[in-house]
Amino acid sequence: MQRYLTRRLILYFPTLILASLIIFALMRYLPGDIALIILSGGGGDESEAFTKEQLDNLREQLGLNDPLPVQYGKWAWSFATWDFGGESLQTGEPIREIFARRIPVTLQLGFYTMVIAMIISLPLGVVAAIRQDSWIDYIIRSMTILGLAMPNFWVSLLVILGLVTFFSWVPPVIYENLWNAPSDHLQLVIFPAVIIAWGYSSYVTRVTRSTMLEVLRQDYIRTARSKGLSERLVLWRHALGNTLIPVITVAGLYVEQVLAGSLIQENIWGIPGIGQGIVRAATTRDYPVIQSMTMLLVFIALSVNLIVDIVYAFVDPRISYK
Repeated sequence: MQRYLTRRLILYFPTLILASLIIFALMRYLPGDIALIILSGGGGDESEAFTKEQLDNLREQLGLNDPLPVQYGKWAWSFATWDFGGESLQTGEPIREIFARRIPVTLQLGFYTMVIAMIISLPLGVVAAIRQDSWIDYIIRSMTILGLAMPNFWVSLLVILGLVTFFSWVPPVIYENLWNAPSDHLQLVIFPAVIIAWGYSSYVTRVTRSTMLEVLRQDYIRTARSKGLSERLVLWRHALGNTLIPVITVAGLYVEQVLAGSLIQENIWGIPGIGQGIVRAATTRDYPVIQSMTMLLVFIALSVNLIVDIVYAFVDPRISYK
């Protein structure tokens, strides 16, 4: 176990560095010039009244004239000093403050999604396996197919259209914190959380069903039944525990899909999280903000994968990492 963790940690940090290099390089291929956008008031029109000297001075002030290795080094070192990329080129706001404002919002949305998905997917997967090929099983499987097939952004647009058309109601347009205005907060975040959870829980439900069916056919399940144990005891004590092992793995690995769904939903519903921040920074070519927020998502995804691997070993004592 210790050797395995050591290898995973050795791979973890080079992967982060490689991801940061890729993100930094891709940002430099984006079209547009942040200095030009700032001087033109956001329009990017070169006919605006400013001189080339002003443009060059601003680029020098923003550090855009430095060699790319120097720019990357400054950006990477800023994470070691907890500056997380320095400042926004557009507004001058420290990225550390942007993180502090936006990260809790995205984490809240992700937490709601995970809770809703787990509450729904595990019971439905077990019921579908127990009632295999019954009308209940067919309904559950049909709903999971729809959840996997329909894009989240399309479902969101349909939900907004349905709320306006049939109920003449839309969620609050201004985001409120849970501790300030719980009702307004939940009215805004519940719809995107449920929409993301539908796709997430559909995948977990299908994995739970297929794993439960496989476990129920094992010899030790037949032995437990032959001893006269009740069906409920067989299911909850012997079957469900072994069913959860692959479910934990796919649930953890699917966190990336939850993050991707959050990026889209935050912009559709006006939720001021990391996803909305990335899109707004991209429209103004604010490289440090885009890079740092994207790097944050990569860090979360890699960390979750590492945690899942560790938890997987503790959940299943039969696994031995050599």
